[in-house]
Amino acid sequence: MTVRFGKGISLDEIIKIDLFGEEFRFKPDDQVKDPDKVAQHLKDYIKDAEGLFQDKTTGRNKMAILLLAAMNLSKDFYELKQHHSELERNVGKRISSLIYKIDKGIE
Repeated sequence: MTVRFGKGISLDEIIKIDLFGEEFRFKPDDQVKDPDKVAQHLKDYIKDAEGLFQDKTTGRNKMAILLLAAMNLSKDFYELKQHHSELERNVGKRISSLIYKIDKGIE
């Protein structure tokens, strides 16, 4: 799998990702700060999934590899969201506690 980028990513540039000999082109979203790193993460997930298949990469295996990579990405994203939500709740509780202590000390 090959990922090619031009110098200085802009909205007008196209990201090319080669998956199993087929090239896909994407225009970076203006909210994505580093699209080459995003593409590299995808490449890493696919490479890990590919390593689980012993046979030659047939059309059926390609789909299974991509599905496995997508499931692993989805799992990691879900866990990250859960961790972020937990951290957000914890910070909220601490802020509330500090505000209570400050208000109590002012009275």
